[in-house]
Amino acid sequence: MISAAEPTPKSGDSMTRLELRASLGLASVYGLRMLGLFIILPIFAIYAEHLPGGESHLLIGIALGAYGLTQAILQIPAGWMSDHYGRKPVIYAGLILFAIGSLIAASADNIYWIIAGRIVQGAGAINAAVMALTADLTREDHRTKAMALIGMTIGVSFAVSMVLSPLLYASIGMHGIFTMTAVLAVFAMIVVAFFIPNPAITRFHSDTEASSKRFREVLRNKDLLRLDFGIFSLHAILMSVFMQVPFLLRDNGLHAVYHWKVYLPVMLLAFVFMVPPMIFADKKGKSKEVFMGAISLAALAQLTLFVFHGSVLSIAFALLMFFIAFNLLEAMLPSLISKTAPLAAKGTAMGIYSSVQFMGAFVGASAGGFLMQHFGGNAVLIFAMVLLLLWLLVASGMRSPAAVRTRLYPLPPLNEAAAKQLQSSLMKLNGVREAMVVAAEQMVSIKVETSGFDEASVAQLLKGV
Repeated sequence: MISAAEPTPKSGDSMTRLELRASLGLASVYGLRMLGLFIILPIFAIYAEHLPGGESHLLIGIALGAYGLTQAILQIPAGWMSDHYGRKPVIYAGLILFAIGSLIAASADNIYWIIAGRIVQGAGAINAAVMALTADLTREDHRTKAMALIGMTIGVSFAVSMVLSPLLYASIGMHGIFTMTAVLAVFAMIVVAFFIPNPAITRFHSDTEASSKRFREVLRNKDLLRLDFGIFSLHAILMSVFMQVPFLLRDNGLHAVYHWKVYLPVMLLAFVFMVPPMIFADKKGKSKEVFMGAISLAALAQLTLFVFHGSVLSIAFALLMFFIAFNLLEAMLPSLISKTAPLAAKGTAMGIYSSVQFMGAFVGASAGGFLMQHFGGNAVLIFAMVLLLLWLLVASGMRSPAAVRTRLYPLPPLNEAAAKQLQSSLMKLNGVREAMVVAAEQMVSIKVETSGFDEASVAQLLKGV
């Protein structure tokens, strides 16, 4: 088996071969699994309508979002289990459950068995264990790069699934797609076994893992709660969109197997058009303004769908607006969580945020199905608009995020007294907003201003430890 036990390079070096291998491998595992979850979104509602039980749009919505319920419930506990039983065993177990759920859905001949399969798929909650293993296998000063790589992989997986889904549906059908997701889970297990190193040491990482001791602190933080409400709303609206848009495209004469002709240009242009506002927000310190603008754009997209859904072109234009906003918000929210959360509670804040995200997917799909069944398709768009306007109201009270970034540094073994002294010294440095020294994790975490911070002073201080 591959082991990460090798001479530790000096801080500040480039990623080692094993660090790069671990980062790429874990990103691919995450990506393969998320592709398996996303791949059915654009065409599932149309397919399920013809199944026994599929005459109920509520059941279609539950089937679409059921994975989110078990993901939300089990994600943090699975992370805790990985601390006690090892990262890889929990990841293997999660991927096996995901494969079993995929095969249940592939063999299903009614909506009820697909719901069962999606529930089992979601029970394979490996996100927290993957993040923890990433932290085990990368040094503190390269961990951000590894996490960013995983984040990019999720975005690419989503975009690819939007385009591939209708094409695969035309060639192998929904049963084939579900079978393919089971095969992807097996490939992911092979990557874990033969490509990803075994960590030399497994320990708790407060920057990536949730701690039960920090729950109350995080849940009392109003700014974090605003951001949690945001990611809940964003994914609820995303899932409700896919309860309605496939039918709108079909009703305008575009067969489901050709929906990729809409999604391909929309996803490509959305990625292009999201870049300028991201740069503007970062360079000009206008994160809140861009954030609020993106929520408003998403609401305008829903309004456009509500009023102008009489042609494929108008639907495509509304989708373009929505996915520009979605991509912006999906990229900005984790960064805002990181800037807002206290250093000691960052992992807990991210764990709760991720769980709320999956719960939003379940609620959005289920609510979309309920509204379609009882009030018609326009009710889904009204639901999305109301939720977005409520989000605008909630987000308006948030403080403009500070222009800060988090830096991590490795430490030699220290006793608690020396750790407290080092933390006190770090807090006195120019540009340091917050400092945390964790002797047990041999890690320093500091939140610093993007301008006015002298990294050389930190290096000099750590050199004397």
